[in-house]
Amino acid sequence: MRARLLALIVLALLASCRHAPRSAVDFEGAWPHALSAWRVFERQGNRLILNRGAVPYEVNSALFSDYAHKLRSVFVPPGTAIRYGADAFEFPIGTVISKTFYYPVAEPASSSRAISVAKQLAPEEAATLDLERVRLLETRLLVKTRSGWVALPYVWNDAQTEATFEPAGEAFELELVADDARTPFTYLVPDANQCASCHAADYRQQRLEPIGIKARHLNRDYPYASGVENQLTYWRRVGLLTNSPAPERAPRLARWDSQSVSLDARARAYLDINCGHCHSATAAANSSALRLDVHESEPVHLGICKIPVASGRGSGLGAFDVVPGAPEESILLHRMRSTEPDVAMPELGRSLVHEEAVSLIEQWIAELPGSCDPA
Repeated sequence: MRARLLALIVLALLASCRHAPRSAVDFEGAWPHALSAWRVFERQGNRLILNRGAVPYEVNSALFSDYAHKLRSVFVPPGTAIRYGADAFEFPIGTVISKTFYYPVAEPASSSRAISVAKQLAPEEAATLDLERVRLLETRLLVKTRSGWVALPYVWNDAQTEATFEPAGEAFELELVADDARTPFTYLVPDANQCASCHAADYRQQRLEPIGIKARHLNRDYPYASGVENQLTYWRRVGLLTNSPAPERAPRLARWDSQSVSLDARARAYLDINCGHCHSATAAANSSALRLDVHESEPVHLGICKIPVASGRGSGLGAFDVVPGAPEESILLHRMRSTEPDVAMPELGRSLVHEEAVSLIEQWIAELPGSCDPA
């Protein structure tokens, strides 16, 4: 009992000594080469933990990134807060959003870049990473400056001791181990310019915006150290978020992999988080007239019986983006199944096919009513 009490006291002292992250204002555009300068994380033994003030979060449905796992956090400068909006939040200058991509290690690496990784993660404590069981690849920062958001990619070294700013991106040769199958693939870290292709919500102004930190994505429970609590409720309680309503009055996106919601809700949630940031009325794929964000309600803009504007090889000889009752004739599914350049969609951020999502969208299309018969 005494030993346990002593351990708790030591942990409390360590926590109180942890630094708060540094904000975007601290660097005034002279971005540090080392991720550690941002003080988002701290290493304690073999564990990587978030520093004091960096609040972890999860989203209802996540962007697919070759089955990589992600540790997400947000930090705002002391004395500031995020202002709630149903469709978009207002962030104070200095905000730092982090997303660290990692894999559970399936077996010891045969070389520094040849890593066997697993799809599933063994149970771990919230917001901590056991570096003996996972392999860190990259941390992406989105920082709010006086002139707008800036995206900064950092790549972790082989020793897992530091990540460095790599504006040109990076590539890792990995092997995915799942269900007795071994699939080699190349994990690609995007360069700084490629970040704008997803984060530019308005293609005319090319201003970057956060994607995941929106009410519909955050409206879910999270296992905080103080107990399980709705994220919107917790953020308001600790002063991170202002003007937010009760969770039941805020929008909530479905979990695409949940069996407790309708097939349509699951499919629309997946398309929203994976495709909607480009395929919307204002984003980069606006000219395609295919709009896959969750707010879209017109069948033709969802691709149903819509002739593609310019798909080239990506059409797979299909006539329509989505053919109700006929997944095999639908261009949308054809592009999800592909890993070929100029065919695969999304065109960035993946080298593998998301098999589970393909199955979901295939079932969704198969159950859509109607047909594309001109008669």
